[in-house]
Amino acid sequence: QVQLVESGGGLVQPGGSLRLTCVASALPSWFCMSWYRQGSGKERELVASMSNAGGSTTYADSVKGRFTASKDNAKKTLYLHMNSLKPEDTAVYSCNARSVLSGNEYWGQGTQVTVSS
Repeated sequence: QVQLVESGGGLVQPGGSLRLTCVASALPSWFCMSWYRQGSGKERELVASMSNAGGSTTYADSVKGRFTASKDNAKKTLYLHMNSLKPEDTAVYSCNARSVLSGNEYWGQGTQVTVSS
């Protein structure tokens, strides 16, 4: 069982920046960690996914060049740095942990990001 708690959301003007944080109760090396978002009336979208092997991070085309995902294994914390925010980035952002061994996955409660002037 892995508990995930996100924070850092809020209201920001277009062009602004935010940093989201996800603190995990555990961060085993066999877990793939990802950020998802879901806007009102929209399907959930994968934003960024960090491989469990510590290799590459993949991003949705809509956020490439603007968002950067990272993790601090010692602190069991994931980050999502979001720059040049647009109104269409408005959504609830959630972190996800998925075991590449069992397929089990865990979700945080999400944090609301609103981009508006």
